[in-house]
This record gives sequence, C-alpha cells and structure tokens, in this order.
Amino acid sequence: MHVHPLEKRWAWIAVGLVVVMIAMVVYTAVAMSIHPPSHVEAIDSNRLHLTKEFAEDNLGVRREGDSLVARIVMARYHVEPPELVLPANTPIVLRAASADVLHGLHVAGTNIGTQVVPGYVSEVHTTISFDAVSKVGVANPDGSVTVPLYCNEYCGLGHHSMWARVRVTPK
Repeated sequence: MHVHPLEKRWAWIAVGLVVVMIAMVVYTAVAMSIHPPSHVEAIDSNRLHLTKEFAEDNLGVRREGDSLVARIVMARYHVEPPELVLPANTPIVLRAASADVLHGLHVAGTNIGTQVVPGYVSEVHTTISFDAVSKVGVANPDGSVTVPLYCNEYCGLGHHSMWARVRVTPK
C-alpha cells in the first residue's frame, strides 16, 4: 500500500498537535496547580433522607454562625423545600444533594449555578444582590422579590416540573 508523502506529512502534523495539547494540559495541571476541586464531600444518595443534614426537618434556611445555610434536596421530579426565603446582601451557603440522578441548580438573577451530582454534596457560597433579582423576579406586596430556582440539566420526562421559588427579602 502506497501512502502519498503529503498525507504522511499531515498525519505527523496531526499527531504533533495532539502531543502538544496533551503537554499543555499536563503543564497547567502540574506547574500552575490547576486541579479538580479537592474538597469533595461524598454522601450516600440512597440514604439521603436518613442523614442528619438532609433530613426533611433540616431542609430550608438556618442561621449557622455568621452566615445562613440553605439546604436543598433535588429528586426526580421535585425540589425540597419548594420555597426558600433568603435575605439580600447576606452571606449564604447553599448546600444541595441529589437523591437520584444528575441535576443542575440555577437561581435566576444570581450567580448560583451548579451541578448536583448523586453521591456528592454541592456547595455554593454567595451573596444575593437585591437589585439584580429585582430586574428578573416578580415583586411581592411585602417588598420581597420572587425568582425561580430550577433544574437546568435534563433529568427525565418530568424535568419541566423541577423548580422551586426563592423569595429574596431586602436586608
């Protein structure tokens, strides 16, 4: 079998590019200390409701130290609790777990957006800007603003019903 010299040259160029890209990935991982997240918190998704942290009585918003901690469980096809009440301009730690499949958690008008992977706890540290959510949310008579919290990873036929509400109150 005869291979044209021009084809050989392009094959070597393609192999060379692959080697250069692999070398760049290795360099950034080693020399620049770019690694996957090392604080991975595992949890048993099958026994999620039996854990102290994600038991039904402990879901929602609680004050712990200087910040608020909001706990959410995402399961096919609902979010628990169905509403979170969070104050604006306050440090918030959002902890989420999945009881079944991969979910995505997104809160409109905020920087909250993460994947909720079964077997792991997803944690987001944020402060919600009242001005930002006022632009995308629905104003309530009490002065608060309601924005949607929804799943942005397709999780099955009932994916469209994977949502909850976040009511943001002025500080």
